Amino acid sequence: MSRRLALPVALLLAACAPAVPVTETASRAALTPEPSSLPAMKGFSATRADPVTTSNADLARDFLDLTFALESGRRLSVFTRFEAPIRVRVEGAAPGTLQRDLDRVLARMRREAGLDIARAGPGLGGAQITVQAVPRAEIRRHLPQAACFVVPNVGSLRDYLSVRRSQIVSWSQLAVRKRVTIFVPADTSPQEVRDCLHEEMAQAIGPLNDLYRLPDSVFNDDNVHTVLTGYDMLILRTYYDPALRSGMTREDVAARLPGILARLNPAGERVAPAHLTPTPRTWIAAVQAALGPETGAEARRRAGLRALQIASAMGWEDHRRGFSHYAMGRILQAEDPEGAHDAFLQADRYFAASPQTRLHRAYVASQLAAYEIAHNRPDAALARLTPHLETAAQHENAALLSTLMLLRAEALELEGQVTEGRAVRLDSLGWARYGFGADWAVRAKLREVAALNPLKGGLGQL
Repeated sequence: MSRRLALPVALLLAACAPAVPVTETASRAALTPEPSSLPAMKGFSATRADPVTTSNADLARDFLDLTFALESGRRLSVFTRFEAPIRVRVEGAAPGTLQRDLDRVLARMRREAGLDIARAGPGLGGAQITVQAVPRAEIRRHLPQAACFVVPNVGSLRDYLSVRRSQIVSWSQLAVRKRVTIFVPADTSPQEVRDCLHEEMAQAIGPLNDLYRLPDSVFNDDNVHTVLTGYDMLILRTYYDPALRSGMTREDVAARLPGILARLNPAGERVAPAHLTPTPRTWIAAVQAALGPETGAEARRRAGLRALQIASAMGWEDHRRGFSHYAMGRILQAEDPEGAHDAFLQADRYFAASPQTRLHRAYVASQLAAYEIAHNRPDAALARLTPHLETAAQHENAALLSTLMLLRAEALELEGQVTEGRAVRLDSLGWARYGFGADWAVRAKLREVAALNPLKGGLGQL
């Protein structure tokens, strides 16, 4: 499985998403950080995951669809997981933020998913999972669309390259998981490395598929959620319930799921199922083409229209309809700002229908606020931004949070609150260093947002 680069281009930051190359690889060298003239990098502390509000009937269906298929659509015949305590080691020139973020996600997995997972150490008999930090160029050389990836039955990149075209690294040939390696970029932003750790750790130990119909999960190729959610932790807790074991068939697991979920999520017994329709591969292909970096402008536009047509024909009123409009807005921005604005308004309307898509709305808010700033309407921009700052912080998205704060700073200055605007901008820089990484990337984001301000040079775009 591999985390794709294509979709996050439309979402303010790069991220990782499982893809399935021919070898069925699952996928998101630390350079010594240069001295920075910017404020100190900020980081998140306690995670506040939203409680699960999904019905157990929907959870059971999601669990089976996530567990018994790869992203390619290929079916998996048996359930596989680690049947022993899971120990994790780090290799390569890993940045310090990787070490801290790994410890945080392992602690959450122990606390929220009940997993027996920890760092490997002397006397523990090695590690079941290796996290290897390698130069980003190495990942792109072997999986051009991936930011990171995870592979079974190897312990290093050299091991993987020697067997990558064999059945050794085939997820579909596994009977039980014993050894897995996650490859993450060592020379990118701390947030991208963190995002890779969350998604690839979850897939190394849990489901290998992604589903676009999931609104509040990292197991979704839209890459809106990049930190494990309460939903994801419940999926992992279910995955390692004592009633399940490696080698079970889909029918075996399906028979046990109602009892497991009733015990783990009693509130879900009282929630009516949503019964969201499956996502056709034609829509998936259209969205990926619409937001793909290697797709030409006209082809992107056609693909975006196709995604919208399919969403409409399917009768969707959920987040997938909203995401179709969001993608269209991104496509239209350069050539048709008014059309893009209308598309973002439509996206916001669909995302506003459910509390599960608050983070989706925060992304859209950045676009709508940028439009208001460019048209010298700071009051409208502030009204758009204010509700979503806390959402970005809760979901630990520093790139989005810093972008929203930079937009707020410009709106405040447009209102004449220059001192307040400068204070907000200064406060945003610590988050920007975590979200965007190197000083040059942070300064590029500063220039990008400042270019929206009509008092500083005219119309820009995010």
